[in-house]
Amino acid sequence: MAWDRNQMAARAAQELQDGWYVNLGIGIPTLVSNYIPDGMSVTLQSENGMLGMGPFPIDGEEDPDLINAGKQTITELPHTAYFDSAQSFAMIRGGKIAMAILGAMEVAENGDLANWMIPGKLVKGMGGAMDLVAGVGRVVVVMDHANKHGQSKVLKACTLPLTGTGVVDRIITNLGVLDVVEGGLKIVETAEGVSEDELRTATEATIVN
Repeated sequence: MAWDRNQMAARAAQELQDGWYVNLGIGIPTLVSNYIPDGMSVTLQSENGMLGMGPFPIDGEEDPDLINAGKQTITELPHTAYFDSAQSFAMIRGGKIAMAILGAMEVAENGDLANWMIPGKLVKGMGGAMDLVAGVGRVVVVMDHANKHGQSKVLKACTLPLTGTGVVDRIITNLGVLDVVEGGLKIVETAEGVSEDELRTATEATIVN
C-alpha cells in the first residue's frame, strides 16, 4: 500500500507553519491548499501574481479569470492581493517566501532537482522554478517515487537538466518521506503499509542511517 496524490498532499501540508508565505508548484503540490490544518494561518503565493490563494472551487462556481501558475481555477480569500510578475518575483528573489512545495521529475541524493524539461520534448518554458529554488527558505518536493516505467526518480545523480543544485531539503513520495542529509538521504517516515526495506529497495539514491 502507498499514499495516493491526496494523501501525499495532506502529508506535505504538515510541513506548513503558522504565518508562513508558501509557493505551491504545479501538479500534486497544488492539492496542498485543500489540507491546510484548521486554525493555521498560511498565505499561499502563486508566481503569476496572487498572494492569498484559497482552495479549489466547488464545481459550477469556477471563475475562469482566477487561476494559479498551473492554469487551474482557484478561489480568492478576503485578504487576497494581486500584482504583476515583477512584484511576484521580487518577493521570491528577495527571500520573502518561506517555503516552496514543488513537483519533480528527478531528485538526487545531494538535493539536486530536475523538474522543468525532458530533452527532445516540447516545453512551454522554465516557469518560476529556478527562481523559487534559489530564493525560498526551504524546498519540499512531492512526487511519485518511480516513473511510469517503474524506475526510481530518487537517484544518486540526476540525468535530466537541473533546475537547481543542492536545493531540496525534503522529499515526499507515495512511499514515504526522506530528508537530504550529509552522505545521502535519511528516512523520516514511511507511508502506511510500506516497510523501510521496501522504500530502500525502490530508491536508487544512497540511504543513510
